[in-house]
Amino acid sequence: MPSLTSWYWHFLENHIYRIPQPPPRQRPANKPLQVICVGLPRSGTESLQHALLTLGYTHTYHGWDILFDQPYYAQEWAKLGRKKFFAQNGDCETSAAEFDALLGHSVAVTDTASSVFASEMIRAFPEAKAVLNVRRDLDAWHASAVKNLLGGAEMWVFWFFPWWNRELFWAYHAYHRILFPGLFRCVGGSFDVGIRRNGKWVYREHCAMIRGLVPKERLLEWSVEDGWEPLCEFLGKEVPGEKFPRTNDAAGFEGRKNKMMQMWFGGALLNIAKAVAIVGIIGGLLWGWRTGKLWP
Repeated sequence: MPSLTSWYWHFLENHIYRIPQPPPRQRPANKPLQVICVGLPRSGTESLQHALLTLGYTHTYHGWDILFDQPYYAQEWAKLGRKKFFAQNGDCETSAAEFDALLGHSVAVTDTASSVFASEMIRAFPEAKAVLNVRRDLDAWHASAVKNLLGGAEMWVFWFFPWWNRELFWAYHAYHRILFPGLFRCVGGSFDVGIRRNGKWVYREHCAMIRGLVPKERLLEWSVEDGWEPLCEFLGKEVPGEKFPRTNDAAGFEGRKNKMMQMWFGGALLNIAKAVAIVGIIGGLLWGWRTGKLWP
């Protein structure tokens, strides 16, 4: 029998915050998924995305696409995450067709999707090459993950406002209740506690898992500091005559969050204003009825 908590979330997801299921994407036969970048977020994922785009891998899917994709697919990633981390039979496999329904327009993928579902994607796309993008300074990676993924003191904003906008609800729900808590083993505690407590050993175990899953000839362990040469050699591409892209630093990350706020927080504020107005009107009518100011 479903618990009260599961019934509560089922009701919210399927009635209050329901978003119509977007059309499944179709992967063209001549554009297979070629590169899976399985390093954890804050490991040069957006720089790697821009590098792959420069090398001709169009489109390269990034974790930010989960939030900014149109039509909106965050709720579908949340469902895949729930299937992975809350499987009723103790096991989970995600097929190539299930992944293609969300990123079938892409020939490469990096950041959240490919790190959370790294083992599933590696098995679903055995012909794809894998890049394990790493930060060689584990302490620096952990500090960056805590600072940026948790969001610091303003996280209350990202908890409060999603209740007033369905896109924000699914963005918060997907990342902070399913994908990141599952990735960082946040059992018996919040995402905040989980990443602070478990982040470093999860990082080490994730890298060890990738090394064990992928044959050496299909795996490149790479850092942003390595630049173009090893990446291009591994992918069979010529080295571009331009500087290697360095994006999504602290300022760039803040810019992405500000873009999200501009897209959805205005709608959330409008809904809050509507709710306050409705409550005010109802309160005024009740006060008038109780005091006899409106009716004798």
